[in-house]
Amino acid sequence: MDFVTIIDYIGTFAFAISGVRLAARKNFDIFGAYVVGFVTAVGGGTIRDLMLSLTPFWMLQPSYIIVTAIALLTVIIFKKWIVRLEYTFFFFDALGLGLFTVVGVDKTLAAGFPMWVAMIMGCITGAAGGMLRDIFINEIPLIFRKDIYAMACIGGGFIYWLCRKLGTPMIIVQSVAALSVVLIRVLCVHFKINLPSLSGDGSSQQ
Repeated sequence: MDFVTIIDYIGTFAFAISGVRLAARKNFDIFGAYVVGFVTAVGGGTIRDLMLSLTPFWMLQPSYIIVTAIALLTVIIFKKWIVRLEYTFFFFDALGLGLFTVVGVDKTLAAGFPMWVAMIMGCITGAAGGMLRDIFINEIPLIFRKDIYAMACIGGGFIYWLCRKLGTPMIIVQSVAALSVVLIRVLCVHFKINLPSLSGDGSSQQ
């Protein structure tokens, strides 16, 4: 099992936790919570693979279905801790965002596409699952709010490209890029750094 596969499974678990956790807050039943967790975990990667003319990754092996089930059991067992504490959602969401961005960039480059396409696909892999999760639970997707979310993925993709240009060993490139996405997300939330929003009259607001 290579390093990318490892971070892919960790990212799947983290994003599935974030989806199941929010579904639990909305009082979904167990099946509904599983569906939300699964869509959160595989949604971005599925869109990426379809755009790259590849078979969606989770259709090639059942391990992602199993990882999502483990995430569901984790929330059930530790429900009081995971559901009630707001930072648990943020932690797992940020972790999944960073890991999936790297997976998306790696898989796109392996398919023979240029780096600029890989950066876009990294962003889709990282952010689209969370977008689908929010739609399923009837919330405005984070990617469309003022939060630095998708832009954190773009930043991670740029760090990935820069590290490769510097000749950094691949495992370090992947680790640094994933951590940079998490760090950007955490710092922007901590210091309340947001993108300007458009008001109804067309002017921008902070």
